[in-house]
Amino acid sequence: MPGMFTLYLNCRQCRNGELVDDQMVVDDDTGRILYRTGYIGGELVDLEEGIIAPAFLELQTNGVNGFHFTHFEGKQMYEAKVEETARYYLTKGVTGFWATVPTVGKEEFQNILPSLAPRSVHNGASLLGAHCEGPYLHPNKKGAHDASHFQDPSKTSPMEVYGQSNMSSIKYVTLAPELPNSNALIKDLVRQDIRVSLGHSTATYAQGLEALSSGATSLTHTLNCMSPITAREPGLAGLINVGATKRTPEPYYTIIPDGHHVHPNNVAMLYRANPDKCILISDSIELAGLPDGTYPGHAQIPHNQIKRGNLATIEGTDTLIGSCMSLQDGIQNLMKWTGCDVAQAVKCVTENVADFMGEKDRGKLEEGRRADFVVLSEEGEVLSTWVGGVKMWEKRD
Repeated sequence: MPGMFTLYLNCRQCRNGELVDDQMVVDDDTGRILYRTGYIGGELVDLEEGIIAPAFLELQTNGVNGFHFTHFEGKQMYEAKVEETARYYLTKGVTGFWATVPTVGKEEFQNILPSLAPRSVHNGASLLGAHCEGPYLHPNKKGAHDASHFQDPSKTSPMEVYGQSNMSSIKYVTLAPELPNSNALIKDLVRQDIRVSLGHSTATYAQGLEALSSGATSLTHTLNCMSPITAREPGLAGLINVGATKRTPEPYYTIIPDGHHVHPNNVAMLYRANPDKCILISDSIELAGLPDGTYPGHAQIPHNQIKRGNLATIEGTDTLIGSCMSLQDGIQNLMKWTGCDVAQAVKCVTENVADFMGEKDRGKLEEGRRADFVVLSEEGEVLSTWVGGVKMWEKRD
């Protein structure tokens, strides 16, 4: 029996894609969720039928609010910017994130990755490690990446690219499975407890299946920067219907639901194919949170960037760089485009992410997990963000 605890009453909870009428109990000493019944006394919080959901997990973000994760100007300054970014995420309902480093040169990777090792951030979201989106990508599907930094896995090992001492910072890698020796690379990364996702790729369905059998477990921004689905060739996107077998798992798959990267009807189609494996990502860049306008490039993109609302493109082209949306925007878009309710949409930024990444401490409202949660409106708007049972941010009128 804990010494001090808080009992949240008259609320609904998002659990496994369903809205459940139940109370929640949080241990004030440990900041963890307790078994839900049998407590007398403690502080009482009446949420007046409000909705509690696990706090959001941001699987793919390149940066926000003026800072991109390739902006390295020295370790001290970089880590201060990461912490500033982590505090900003709380205002968007995010309490855990994997920092995406898109394709840069070997030296840049090795400068950046030491500062992206998992850690807690005071008064901010927790940094859960790095997502390296590259450099093992196909030049015909480079998107906004600089193909001059792409590497051949048959010639260059990940330790050469990322640095041997930095491998523990990496939790997630996106690669193209049609490249030479890619299946050996996948197995090598998986042995190091790194999730492997397939993307920026011309791979066929058969090549994708082979990659899944080698240990890959997801698709990166599905339908973007990969071969299209055709009548006779499903491509990588066709893997979302593969079904689990002894040889291949059902892959998780990420979607950018901003209305620009994927048509709303296709977002609905992808989501409905397998709601338990669908993950929403922002794929946000540093222009997220900034006013519309023209901005300079950086280590990944040596060109000016144009921001208009949630849309970001390379100046003079229609090449999408990333998104300027938040996960809250994605939840609300998914609800609008599919008719799903808030609990079903929230599952795609919480429980599904936790299951994919093997996250045992966050992402679910379960006994023993951290009491990282958000209070939401019926429409999926974040009204407050809580970390370890402590309110860290609240929307003001």
